[in-house]
Amino acid sequence: MLASLLLLADAAEEGRKVVLAMLVVGLIFVGVIAIGELTHYLAVKRKARKPERVL
Repeated sequence: MLASLLLLADAAEEGRKVVLAMLVVGLIFVGVIAIGELTHYLAVKRKARKPERVL
């Protein structure tokens, strides 16, 4: 009986580690998307601010 409780506690700890790892990976994905959107926004803003040259 005690051995099965130890296995359940170990499985619960392993599940917790998996969930935390998935959350970290999700945050990395969101961070990459946010950086990409920010650089796109800044590039558009920079292009709009720059005066056009007429030849």
